[in-house]
Order: sequence, then C-alpha cells, then structure tokens
Amino acid sequence: MSNNSEKQGLHKSVINWYPGHMAKTKRLISENINLIDIVYEVIDARMPYSSKIKDIDSYIKDKKKILIMTKIDLCDLNETNKWIKYYEKIGYKVVGLDLEKNTNLNNLINITNNLMEEENKKRISKGMTKRKTRVLVVGIPNVGKSTLINRLVGKKVANVGNMPGVTKNLNWIRVNKDIELLDTPGILWPKLDEEEVAFNLASLTSIKEEILPIEKVVIYILNKLDKYYNNILKERYGIEKVDNDNIESTLNIIGKKRGCLTKGAIVDYDKVYSIVMNDIKNGIIKNITFDRCDK
Repeated sequence: MSNNSEKQGLHKSVINWYPGHMAKTKRLISENINLIDIVYEVIDARMPYSSKIKDIDSYIKDKKKILIMTKIDLCDLNETNKWIKYYEKIGYKVVGLDLEKNTNLNNLINITNNLMEEENKKRISKGMTKRKTRVLVVGIPNVGKSTLINRLVGKKVANVGNMPGVTKNLNWIRVNKDIELLDTPGILWPKLDEEEVAFNLASLTSIKEEILPIEKVVIYILNKLDKYYNNILKERYGIEKVDNDNIESTLNIIGKKRGCLTKGAIVDYDKVYSIVMNDIKNGIIKNITFDRCDK
C-alpha cells in the first residue's frame, strides 16, 4: 500500500465510511455524561493502539476510566503487556479479560467498587446513603462490549456478534445491586487518517469489510504475519515468505493448501481472501498483536 493511487483510494473510502449513528451516539453520550461515575473503555488486546478511541476525552470529560482489554486470549501477550504498562504509566487502570473463560471479571468489579468508594464516603459523611455506580461502556465496533456485559450480568442481555454494528441504541443494564451499565453502540472517529490503524481495524473486523478492498486487507494481514509471526504463515498457510512482487504466487500456495480450487484446479482468490479473514474473525489465528509499542 505504498503508491499514491492506493493511498488516495484509502482516503476516499474514509470520507464516506463514518455512519450517522456514530455521531448520534457521541451526542447522546455527551448529553448523559453527567449521570456517569466511571467509564469502561473496551479495546481489543490484539490492537491496543488502533482500537482505542482517539477523541474519547472530548466527550467523556474527566470521568474516572478503566481500560478493558478484551480478547486477551487471542493476543501476543508479550507485546500487549508493553501497552498495558504504557497505559498504566499515563494513569489508566487496565484490566485484561478472556471473555470466553470469564477470567478477571471479579478484578474488574473490585476496581470499579474501589473507584466509587471515595464518592460514597462523601455521601455517607453528609448523611446520605450509598448509591449505585453508573458505568458507561464505550468502545469501537466488535471489541466485545456486548459479551462483556452479558458476562457481568450472568445472562444474555445484550446482542452479540462477530461483526461491527450489533448494538444500535443506548441501554441501561443492571449488573447487581451496586452497578448499572449504560451500553452504547460501537463508535469510531470521523477520519481514519493513519493508514496502519485503518488496516488494523479492517484486519480485525472492527470496520465493515466493504470499507476497504478485501484483497488489500488480506495482503496486509499476510505481510503482518510475515513480519512478526512467520511461524503462523508456515503452519497455517504453508508459506515461507510473502512474495509481494508476485502476490498471486503466495495466494496460490494458500489456495492449494486450503482447498480453494475451482474446476481445473484453478485457485479461487475470493475463497482465499475469505479463509484468511475468517481465520482472524473466528479466533483461529491466535497469539498476535498488530500494534507495536515504542512509547
């Protein structure tokens, strides 16, 4: 993705991608933020920089924040831990969660209660009773907000899917006698002006597949794997090295290994693209982190 025409294609796509409901969601958050005590910002542990909302502080004001890294079971923990240390250094409480196994949920609840303790002490000193903690849950699409809420509540109260745009409205949800959540649709920012961020979001299915050409996203994924996780290329796809000068040869190797053949043993590239995307989407490819921390 280095030539000017490809970059122009990216930026042209970006102009038209920002859905109206995201702007509406941000407005509704701003209107309700005074009701909120704590913000849960949910990010994907495989892209701790790319999945963090860039303009979040402009509409959540100075509320206390907990940064929740979901899909910790799918990330390269060595790399993601560097991001955890970075975010903790700049003042965040950070909790990593494996939502399939419900690990660390109690830790999240304890941190939430501790953050609210000071407020409740003030209320008690004034002769008032403790009140429930009101938590805003925000994040980009498809990072696991709905799954997190269902795990906290202990039953299905939010729709879950492995594609962007499942949650549509702001909804109050009771977790227990002490905590209420305000669930929000996935939001992004109006301009994806960092090319790598845009492709990370597309690769890990946080923006809809039609935003960027799937063939370019798949080639980006293959190059990321080649750069950082060459063992996955070899084991999953039978590739020693991505040949960017003759990318068809690389796709042909995948197609033959994974049975993406039409009549006459011709490789179906669309099937190759679909297989690579689904390997990421369904968590078949694990132990990957696409963002590198140099902070």
